[in-house]
Amino acid sequence: MSDLARRIIAHYEYHALAWDLDRRRSAWNDAGWHDRFLKALPEQATVLDLGCGSGWPVASHFASAGFRLTGIDAAPTMIALCRARLPSHEWIVADMRTLALGHCFHGILAWDSYFHLSYDDQRRMFDVFAQHASPRALLMFNTGPGHGEAIGHYRGDPLYHASLAPSEYESLIAAAGFELLAHAANDAEAGGRTVWLARSRL
Repeated sequence: MSDLARRIIAHYEYHALAWDLDRRRSAWNDAGWHDRFLKALPEQATVLDLGCGSGWPVASHFASAGFRLTGIDAAPTMIALCRARLPSHEWIVADMRTLALGHCFHGILAWDSYFHLSYDDQRRMFDVFAQHASPRALLMFNTGPGHGEAIGHYRGDPLYHASLAPSEYESLIAAAGFELLAHAANDAEAGGRTVWLARSRL
């Protein structure tokens, strides 16, 4: 399965235009968590969107609420779509796993992206989260409900997913300097997603 994990970036670059079209045609069934995230941010907050995709619907929703976005995606076509859709925000072609922007944000989001990373890459991401978090910054990401790997499919191609155990996420959150605010496993009101919401400590 490690080979499939390494193919994620190429997968999304190859399917970027089709994925964007499918995403815009599908129902947005996880907006509740994003609204909860936004309401806990200060006005005109800066948000780091890791694995931002094409900017729809999440980044577009954040921008319409008056927040300043920096979007990161390793697929150049996804970033091109973001730049066309939301040109006044910052969009960077980069791998989230090696990100080092040198400044911090009020909110950090890794939504429908973090769970494509391998076990070890997921663990290492907590250093990236901590390095880019302002004091009291919000962090939200989603995972699987339990430890394991799974292979989904998109337009006939395999799509890698992985998750650590919930107890390990709790430990990683705490060790990186965050406190857990909310957690829901298989949330039926968010399309069955398992969600983690945390805040960095002072």
